[in-house]
Amino acid sequence: MNIIKARSTVSHSLSQFDGIKLSALSLAITASLGFATPNLAQSLSDGDIEEIVIKAHPLHEQGLAQTISVLSGKELSDAIESNLGDTLAKQPGIRSASFGAASGRPIIHGLGGPRVKTTEDTIDSLDVSVTSTDHAVTIEPYIAEQITVLKGASTLLYGSGAIGGVVDTETGRIPNKINEENFSGRGELRFSDNEDGKSGAIRLDGNLSDNFAWHIDAFSKEADDYEIPGFAESAGFRALEEAEHDDEHDDEHEEHEEHDDEEAFGVLEGSRFDIQGYSGGLSWVDGDNHLGFSISGIDGSYGLVGGHGHEEEEHDEDHDGEEHDEDHDEEHEHEEPGRIEIKQTRFDIGGKFASSLDLIDSFSFRVGVNDYEHAEIEGNGEIGTLFDNDAWEARLYANHNEIVGFKGVAGLQLSDREFSAIGEEAFVPPSSTDSIGAFWVGERNFESFSLETGARIESLDTASEGAISRSFSTFSTSVGAVIPLTEAAKFNVLFDYAERAPSIEELFSNGAHLATASFEIGDSTLDKESSKNLTLSFAYETDLIDSHVSLYHYQFDDFIYQSATGEEEDELPVLLYRQNDADFTGMDIEVGVHLFEVASGDLDLTFTYDFVDADIKGTSNSHLARIPSDRFGVELLWSNSDWRAKLSFSDVAKQDQNANFELPTESYQDISAKLEHKFILGGAEITAFIHGKNLSDEEQRSSTSFVKDVAPAPGRRVEAGVQFDF
Repeated sequence: MNIIKARSTVSHSLSQFDGIKLSALSLAITASLGFATPNLAQSLSDGDIEEIVIKAHPLHEQGLAQTISVLSGKELSDAIESNLGDTLAKQPGIRSASFGAASGRPIIHGLGGPRVKTTEDTIDSLDVSVTSTDHAVTIEPYIAEQITVLKGASTLLYGSGAIGGVVDTETGRIPNKINEENFSGRGELRFSDNEDGKSGAIRLDGNLSDNFAWHIDAFSKEADDYEIPGFAESAGFRALEEAEHDDEHDDEHEEHEEHDDEEAFGVLEGSRFDIQGYSGGLSWVDGDNHLGFSISGIDGSYGLVGGHGHEEEEHDEDHDGEEHDEDHDEEHEHEEPGRIEIKQTRFDIGGKFASSLDLIDSFSFRVGVNDYEHAEIEGNGEIGTLFDNDAWEARLYANHNEIVGFKGVAGLQLSDREFSAIGEEAFVPPSSTDSIGAFWVGERNFESFSLETGARIESLDTASEGAISRSFSTFSTSVGAVIPLTEAAKFNVLFDYAERAPSIEELFSNGAHLATASFEIGDSTLDKESSKNLTLSFAYETDLIDSHVSLYHYQFDDFIYQSATGEEEDELPVLLYRQNDADFTGMDIEVGVHLFEVASGDLDLTFTYDFVDADIKGTSNSHLARIPSDRFGVELLWSNSDWRAKLSFSDVAKQDQNANFELPTESYQDISAKLEHKFILGGAEITAFIHGKNLSDEEQRSSTSFVKDVAPAPGRRVEAGVQFDF
């Protein structure tokens, strides 16, 4: 386990730098080297730096060569949104493949989908979120103790699917120590004015005896459709529709669409949700040894944004050649959006045991077994498609003592997935996937640096009903160095090679996907993709300055991506899975500076900047779809023992480097502010807060969202709540 300071470690890459990118790099390096005015700064108190344990990666000592971002405590509370992707989306190098309020999967350095693994206590979320962006990740931010993001290829520890990174949510659902207080708890309530949102979460931890610890948590969240500053459809999308309508010369249809535009103004239909969850766990604990289990579940529903569930085609057919029936038109011109009803039950068991062997320090294991299903309900109330996913994953590993100077972890990982989709949106046939992988990661300290290295081999078999079976063998390796420059500064360099087997969606998709308004076609002959990655990072951490700069370059062979062909099938644009070489180059910067003390509190300034350039080779258009645009942010934080106030500003640039048939995404600015007050009541620590988001009520569309042109982010929101610890 790695112990680091609880500041986000930023990671990114070296590419071409235009004026603003050179300026940002110069500013970051200047701040990192400590060129600040001494008489403006005072040291931070010792309590302002919290040391935390990174359980998502087993290496420790001087620090990881791989870049890591961590959200916990106040930073996590500030970032909380209704889904995992949006919760992380403002961290440097991370965005969200947002699909409305309830569904959002993290994107790391422009890579998402099956390349980013989402885990709960190091075990896969075992849901179907990689199948489609409208499928929610079944990991709830409200119950998280800590969220750790491993940026870049994490294939050594987590398998070939983690070629882009890992997002691990630590829940503490299987206790691994006896509660010092014998009984403790924490919880919160939140209310939002925009969508009449309400959420609540609580966790309780206690002891049955000196050797048995228990855990309980539960959450509930619900909201109506959220308000937006203008039209649901972007200006570019509306202009494109208008041009198509003009070509059709269909006045009646044009009037109908104008009516729909009026309906799609001010509120994003289908953005509502109502979801609940629970968990209970019990462990036997004896010193550093423990063995326990947990049972958890999620049950709820959420809407589908972007008009999913409308039946305009049937409406038009009903009126073809007939006299216009106003009553009939009024009944069918606007049908309710579709929704997803989701249910998951999960069982986890895990433990750690000290070893009596000289070579082995300890053994650990973790197993997750999942029963997941969701039904996609059309706007008329009928079940359109049933998705079912029975899956399990197991990890067994041993921490070993020095072997030729290296301490490390050797492990085995197994997984099995049985997936089926039945109905009119079953664009992926029933499929099964099983894999087995063996890995080793280790580190060795030298006089002037520490060396980290490792390797993994994996075998994966996948089969689809009515299609050929495929088997893949993958190999991944990495070598990195952590080089302390001074007591406060260090330089990291990491090179890794990773291979990824194609997912069942990439191999076997073949059908209409109404949620994304596309007809997706896979390719069962796809080869595995591979990448050679170089990451350089620099950190400078003192009481005055906490800064991290990272530059990265990923060189892919046989990169798998969706390409719009310009053709239509079932009146939907065809998206074809293809392979070509690709390059991803980018940079993340985060610089925090303690300015001075004012009004009996500390005043801190944080600057962030990130960008990624992605190019596909061997095509007339080198741009990939849904790539993040450049982003700049500034945050001012004042705090003392009882009060905390924060003002944040970010500027997201226009994304006009688009794939074929992809519309540009306009720039936007975001302003948010939060005020909170902490006090003691009846032995409990209470924190009351009010948080204003998108205070300028600006239209915000993320270039990484599949539905960016029909589903903007919420408009101005004011969220108020209370948190309590006892």
